[in-house]
Amino acid sequence: MTDLTPLGAPDRLELGEGIRWVDGRLVCVDILTGRLLGRVGADTTPLRPLAQLDVPLGAVAPVSGRPGTWIAAAGTGICLLAPGADPEWLTGPERHASTAMRMNDGCADPHGCFWAGSMAYDGTPDAGSLYRAGRDGTVTRVLDGLTIPNGPAFDRHGTTMYLADSARGLIRRYSVDPRDSGLGEGEEFARVTEGSPDGMTVDCEGALWTAVWGAGEVRRYLPDGTLASVLRLPVTQPAGVCLGGDDGRTLYVTTARVGLTEPGPLDGAVFRARVAVPGLPTAAYRSTAA
Repeated sequence: MTDLTPLGAPDRLELGEGIRWVDGRLVCVDILTGRLLGRVGADTTPLRPLAQLDVPLGAVAPVSGRPGTWIAAAGTGICLLAPGADPEWLTGPERHASTAMRMNDGCADPHGCFWAGSMAYDGTPDAGSLYRAGRDGTVTRVLDGLTIPNGPAFDRHGTTMYLADSARGLIRRYSVDPRDSGLGEGEEFARVTEGSPDGMTVDCEGALWTAVWGAGEVRRYLPDGTLASVLRLPVTQPAGVCLGGDDGRTLYVTTARVGLTEPGPLDGAVFRARVAVPGLPTAAYRSTAA
């Protein structure tokens, strides 16, 4: 395993998250600017805009069978982003909430559903929820009482889900019923006392990687919850992680400048490191809707 080093490109993100390796390219979001960004080719090439929204963009997943189309956690709901088209909204469940809300992190699972969390702009405790967009396009609230949900991340079979509540420093693990995507009760998997668990991904050995916001770290936990390794960054706010590259053994990390009174030259950069265990393929949303 090598140290995390910044990519050569001059990208600096305000709040870089939702990083994915999709069809041979790196994709991520800059949440508060509403930008979906991608890079094709060498790590020295800059990220280029793929979509621009006028609302915050928390995370995306590719849509199977529709090249260039994404399902997105954005604004107060979930939408489809197709090239050259306005967003197609599936729902806006937080649109009329009593507290000003936005969508945050999310991903697709191996069964083809899309999961995304919501949070209050001001971090109101317990105001957030976790939503699941089924393959038929129906969006269901599956968990509530969350403050700042991050992840989720799924194992290879889609029968285990990890979800962080960053404000509580807690990562919980849930069983997932492959028949109807129902969640089990959940259990504590890991607790972070310095910094907050943020974006996550699972590798081929079932270990969980998580960015630790505020601590300048990326951690790898074994399936039994043992902390196996820690990678340190020269910045304090890592926010998203993924495993990709040609062999799946490059760890990419997004970071953030937001909230820093005096951002340093690397705050907001995207970092990379070589690791021993490859990641899993990025799952796609598989819609059955006409």
